[in-house]
Amino acid sequence: MPIEKVFQAYLEVLKVSFEGTEPDVAEENIQARIRGNILMALSNKFGWLVLTTGNKSEIATGYNTLYGDMAGGFAVVKDVTKTMVYELVRHRNSIAKSELIPSTITEKTPSAELRPEQKDIDTLPPYDLLDPVLTAYVEEDKSVEQIIEMGADERVVKRAAGLVDSSEYKRRQA
Repeated sequence: MPIEKVFQAYLEVLKVSFEGTEPDVAEENIQARIRGNILMALSNKFGWLVLTTGNKSEIATGYNTLYGDMAGGFAVVKDVTKTMVYELVRHRNSIAKSELIPSTITEKTPSAELRPEQKDIDTLPPYDLLDPVLTAYVEEDKSVEQIIEMGADERVVKRAAGLVDSSEYKRRQA
């Protein structure tokens, strides 16, 4: 569903409050929240269950929007890292011997799609580096130092740990 008219209405309402500022994550999150609102309205009207889209990598690092893509009744992939989601897609398609889930989904560069040319790696480490760190830090309760000693890139580990720690409030709401 197109959200441009609704988004422009939000910007008009917020015009005075946002005066003198540059567009940033606030405007990006408005878009995610509009989508979440629309999905929840359809859910209420037709008795549908909205599935949230956040996977473990996104949720752990806070790369999701409260009341936006976090809106929903069931978080199907909340405990599955991004790289594992892709593996599961390839596995499921191989069992079906067809593309039940189009390969274009897993082949395109991951993006929240909230601004032109946005890519997840603009703000997150690449998932192939991030996910093992998240597994060690979140699931195995290893310290930053222990993960670095395991051979992980120090900058990736410190960035990931910082994102996880600063996003705890979102995970608690989820």
